[in-house]
Amino acid sequence: MGVLPAANKIIFKLGPNSAEWAMMPQLSRFLAQNQMIVTLFMFPGIAYAMYKTAYVKNRPFVKGILTTMVLTAFLGNITEPMEFSFLFISPVLYIIYILIGATGSLALYFMGTAVGYIRGTTFDFIIFGVMYENSKFYNVIIVGLITMFLSYFIFKWYIEKRNLATLGREEEISDSKLLSEKKYKEIAEIVIEALGGRDNIVHVDNCISRLRIDLKSMDVINREKLKKSGTLGIFSPSKNHIHVVFGSHVEFVRNEIDELI
Repeated sequence: MGVLPAANKIIFKLGPNSAEWAMMPQLSRFLAQNQMIVTLFMFPGIAYAMYKTAYVKNRPFVKGILTTMVLTAFLGNITEPMEFSFLFISPVLYIIYILIGATGSLALYFMGTAVGYIRGTTFDFIIFGVMYENSKFYNVIIVGLITMFLSYFIFKWYIEKRNLATLGREEEISDSKLLSEKKYKEIAEIVIEALGGRDNIVHVDNCISRLRIDLKSMDVINREKLKKSGTLGIFSPSKNHIHVVFGSHVEFVRNEIDELI
C-alpha cells in the first residue's frame, strides 16, 4: 500500500481503538519528521547566514524578506522561496543543503524517532510529536539544533568565500521611489527598454525577490537606465542571464512585464 495510504487509513478510518493503531507512530518515521529538520531548524540557520553576510546598508531590506521566508516554511511547509533564494545562485549551496538535511534524517531514523504526518510545520510537530506517545520528539529538537548551526556556519563561510550575490549582497542600490509608489507598469517599461527591448528578452521568471531573465545578448543592456526602475540590485550569475532585484514587489513587476511583452 505504501506508508502514506497506510497511515491515512489508520489515523482517519480505523482509529486508536483498532489493532492497527499499534503501527503508529512507527509509520511516521517515513513521513514528515525529515522535513521538520529543514523547515523548523535549517531554514532559520540559512536565513541568519544570509542576513549576517548581507551588506550592512541592505540588512533592513533583507530582514523582512528572510523573516517571511522562514515563517512561510515554519507555519505553512512551503520551502520553495528559501530554496530558490540560493539554488539558482549556487548549486553547490543546494548540494550542501541536501547533505545536511539527509544526514539529519538518517540520525533521526537511527535514534528511533517517529514524528510527523505529511507536513513539516510547527503544528504537525506538536500534534504528531509532542502529543504522541513514544514519538521521541525531543530527538527532532536535538538533531535540528545541530543542523541549524551547521547550516549557519557552512552557508556563511561559503557565501563569503565565493562572494556569492545572495540576498542583500547586491552592489548597486538605487532610488526605490517608483517601488514605494507602486508604479509597476512604469517600472516594467524601463526594465524592458534597458534590457534591449522585447526582441532581446528570451524568458522572464522570478523568485521571491528577483526577476530572473534570459537574454539573447548582454551587450545591449543599459545598466544606468535599469537603475532608474528603482531596482535594489543588478547582477549576472551566468552568461546571457541577469537578476534584477525588486524585493517583495517582484511579482507585480513580473506581471506587468508579462503583459507588455
